[in-house]
Amino acid sequence: MSKKFALRHTTVAVASLITLISVTTVQIATAAEKANKKPAGTYVTGDFHNHSTCSDGSLSMQKLIDKSVKTFGLDWFVQADHGGSSARNCTLREDPFEPVAPALGLTTSSTGPFPPATYPTGGQPATTLKGPNQSWESTLPGGRAAIKGDGTAVPKRMWVWQEIQEFQYKVTEDESRARQKPIWIGLEQNAPGHEHVSMAVLQGQRPWPQSGVSGNATLQAQYEYCFDRSDTDTSRGAENQWDCSVAGTTSTDALNTTSRKISGTNSSATPDLGHRKTIEGLKWLKEKAPTTSYFVPAHLERAGVYNPTGNRGFNIEHLRAFNNTAPNIAFGFESMPGHQAADTRGEYSPNRGASLANPNGGIDSVGIGTYGGTGIYAAKIGGVWDALLGEGRNWWFFASSDYHNRGSFGADQRESNQDFFPGEYQKDYVMARKGTNNLSAEAIIDGLRSGNSFAGSGDLIDRLAFVACAANPALPRAAFKALVEKAAANAALKNGEVRMNGCATMGEKLVVAPGADVLVAIAVRDPQGKNFSPYSFPNPSLKQIGITQPLDAPVLDHIDVIGGNVTGIVSPTDLAKFAGQEGTAAASNTSAGIKKVFNSTNWTATSDGLRVMSYRIPAVKVSQYVRLRGTNLPASTPSETDANGNPLNDYVLLPYFDPSKTLPEQPGKVVCSDAACPAHMRTIDGVKYSSYDVSAWADLWFYSNPVYIEVTNSVKVVGAK
Repeated sequence: MSKKFALRHTTVAVASLITLISVTTVQIATAAEKANKKPAGTYVTGDFHNHSTCSDGSLSMQKLIDKSVKTFGLDWFVQADHGGSSARNCTLREDPFEPVAPALGLTTSSTGPFPPATYPTGGQPATTLKGPNQSWESTLPGGRAAIKGDGTAVPKRMWVWQEIQEFQYKVTEDESRARQKPIWIGLEQNAPGHEHVSMAVLQGQRPWPQSGVSGNATLQAQYEYCFDRSDTDTSRGAENQWDCSVAGTTSTDALNTTSRKISGTNSSATPDLGHRKTIEGLKWLKEKAPTTSYFVPAHLERAGVYNPTGNRGFNIEHLRAFNNTAPNIAFGFESMPGHQAADTRGEYSPNRGASLANPNGGIDSVGIGTYGGTGIYAAKIGGVWDALLGEGRNWWFFASSDYHNRGSFGADQRESNQDFFPGEYQKDYVMARKGTNNLSAEAIIDGLRSGNSFAGSGDLIDRLAFVACAANPALPRAAFKALVEKAAANAALKNGEVRMNGCATMGEKLVVAPGADVLVAIAVRDPQGKNFSPYSFPNPSLKQIGITQPLDAPVLDHIDVIGGNVTGIVSPTDLAKFAGQEGTAAASNTSAGIKKVFNSTNWTATSDGLRVMSYRIPAVKVSQYVRLRGTNLPASTPSETDANGNPLNDYVLLPYFDPSKTLPEQPGKVVCSDAACPAHMRTIDGVKYSSYDVSAWADLWFYSNPVYIEVTNSVKVVGAK
């Protein structure tokens, strides 16, 4: 439980919202709820993309899990490191002499127990002789002989499939049972032809609450061997003798006779081969684990546009192809990436990968930077996400922490100039239908797949009930509005959903007759108290416009209701509509726009911290969708939002890039003038500017997944239940 939530346990009734509701109205509502057969559930928080010493992270699995589920209160956690090979024995814990920090497992000082300079890779003093940086070779019984993997390096590296199968799984299963929370093994796949994908195969794994059953992560290990482009092993998984072929595939790409896997990536010699291999991986998941796996492209704008002869980026046609191939597995993207405290937020930038030694050696992230911490694919109204929703697809929005390290700070320090811990800054809120008393990994994956979820940063909100309801002709308009608003408020207080016949929530569709009125109702909780920010001085971004608001106590300023028309699934043969980079017609939905803005002038605030609101869509004629976003920043906040409240590009030009490079946007800089503004801020000519973690805590957003409205004589919404 976060600090912010722990300070508030009040559950005052929401009766003040409604002055009078007739007995008939109450009877109708009760009957509707009884008639609804959807199992009850609860929104639970988690993160499926982060890194430990099993790849390029700074902390052991044990400490990373401890920080995520204990310090920052996540309900579920996925251990998801990169594929390929690694030299570090990632089952080792931190050294026993590592200091135990005070409350929340964090220090309050920027100097910490050791000076930041003694954390060259984050997490350990430079003098460490044992611990997470110790090699497999020096710690395993049998040394080099126990490692089945890449023996060309010194020290010898272990293939990640062996790590997953023989070592990582045992640690995560033990942690899951000890903490009584679902914790399982996933993978940040180096996707052939593209960049990274957060994925997992739960099949075979037995995290809590399952007991008395021996589990394994063999299918997860096999997927890594078969389909991660950094895995060049040809052993067929040593004694496993894996075969990566897919039953009934139509692929013409031959399996290597030695490795039994497609051995190739995008290159000038074999354009698109890597992408085709990724598609084969989805077919494999569909065959082996159709209901217990997921495949979610990560920080997908960061590596630039797709290159058929290289391995980077995702254009909209690839997202469509993934969803077409396996709609129950490839069902969304991480467009709110991790690395939110980094110098370039999300590590998005022009000429990404450039350096002083090679100033033109990088590639441009799509959109150049993030927009309020979100990539352009989701942040731009009418862009890639709206284009996919305009087809009626099950394509959902997720966030991730992508934890590696805290930059120049140690793991137990509260400041960061690189990453936040899972649960510290970003959270995915997912509907789990089995309840928190018996929460299972299967229920969480079902929740991810359903689209009944929302994501946000900085604990801007912690509860959301969002529905579209067909107007009831038996009730007066005002009574129906009061009824649905009350149902939404009660659902938000219970951390659940509205379960009334005639209503649909996130990831679902409401089917109505042509000309019907639809009521959209929203209840969010703006939690009182503090979030996990270590800073209590005024938000520098808001200070520009005369608003004094502590960084650790953000207030929701407004919510945008965004909507667009559904025009149906486009065919891969229609390239004009199916394929194209961001900004092209194929990656756009011109019908999308802001349909309604709610703020303190037109929502109802309750003593429970709720904000309750609704609006009517009269006489609907075409199938459509509605989704939400909200922020702590008013429209026209300099360097943060435009006049319509849209987030501006977070990118700020760095000194080592060519200043003559033409950029689409370069927002101004926000001065950090408070005396408490920390020393690690970017300083130019003696002036501190909001940057790193301060700029992230200043600029907070949440996004909901859509509710679809299908009109019976209009386009069918095929991707939602």
